[in-house]
Amino acid sequence: MKLVVAEKPSVAQSLAAVLGAKQKKQGYLEGGGFLVSWCVGHLVGLAPADTYDPKYSEWTYEDLPIIPKEWKFTVDPGKREQFQVLSGLMNRADVDSLVCATDAGREGELIFRLVYQQAGCRKPMERLWIFSMEEDAIRAGFSALRPSAEYDLLYAAALCRAKADWLVGINATRLFSVLYHKTLTVGRVQTPTLKMLVDRDAKILRFQKEKYYTVGIHSGSLKADSGRIASMDEANTLKSTCAGTSAICTSIKRERKAEQPPKLYDLTTLQREANRLFGFTAKQTLDYAQQLYEKKLLTYPRTDSQYLTEDMGRTAQHLVSDLLGLLLFAQGLALTPDVGRVLNSKKVSDHHAIIPTAEFVKQGFTGLAESECKLMNLVCSKLLCAIAAP
Repeated sequence: MKLVVAEKPSVAQSLAAVLGAKQKKQGYLEGGGFLVSWCVGHLVGLAPADTYDPKYSEWTYEDLPIIPKEWKFTVDPGKREQFQVLSGLMNRADVDSLVCATDAGREGELIFRLVYQQAGCRKPMERLWIFSMEEDAIRAGFSALRPSAEYDLLYAAALCRAKADWLVGINATRLFSVLYHKTLTVGRVQTPTLKMLVDRDAKILRFQKEKYYTVGIHSGSLKADSGRIASMDEANTLKSTCAGTSAICTSIKRERKAEQPPKLYDLTTLQREANRLFGFTAKQTLDYAQQLYEKKLLTYPRTDSQYLTEDMGRTAQHLVSDLLGLLLFAQGLALTPDVGRVLNSKKVSDHHAIIPTAEFVKQGFTGLAESECKLMNLVCSKLLCAIAAP
């Protein structure tokens, strides 16, 4: 048997449906030579400070800094039952290999590896690396499973980030809480971000209104302004100088400029535009995109690339043609797509840009929540813009 471990139950069910694992068991599905189970987010994490020494249960200045020589890990108490299921499956005698099918990214790699290690598993494992949850993509992914060793550095990066968070969070939070006699949480990312907000708020509070004057010439469509003038007397002098005289246009220069189409969305640009247009927070946008990904309507959202790989040209061409008939504003649109503009394999590392899937073209917006419809409209529109003429 081959054990497939997904990150969430919903993803596990999609994988199991393609693999033929239809028998429901306690915490997993079975069939077709596969066992398909799931994590529930982070089942295993770095152990708290008092695990290393009971004295750390009290926060004292003298104990700082706390720097573990050997890191310890612990199972989340609220998720122990599912960990026991996974641990039992990993160590079953008839399971000869595993497939890491958690989200194809840094955190997904960490989630699986920590469970694998905590369960004491030493069996060979492979990596499923897919961009969408469509059936064709899942089948293609399982036919081309990759050696887990290719992702050792990705796991190392995620573990390093987790340890950095622990070291900064545990030590700095205790330090400032002890010094100021109240709980003050400090985080590696949280605190610098908070500082930016505080600095911005301080600028707003210190803002002082300043009165200024402008002198303008207006004649038909022609408008010319002096810019800001601090002194009223100086503005009046300029106005008096101009009064009763003629302004002569000595030259006209006309230029034709082309504005290049925008690039496709990566996660950051999608979050930025969804916030500007719909008021979604960054987390809301990611959550909606993740839901659409699990519904097989959107490609993997956690990407930093705004391009597609060069072998996706035909796929993109078909998507564009289908979207022209699906989107109301695009019906009858005279568009000559230049798909080559969005193809660049060198600028795609782990995941390509966010685009709709062929499954979305079949289903359309039927059954989607308003927030999901807005996000899908945004992604579809961006694809049409990106392949349009300058």
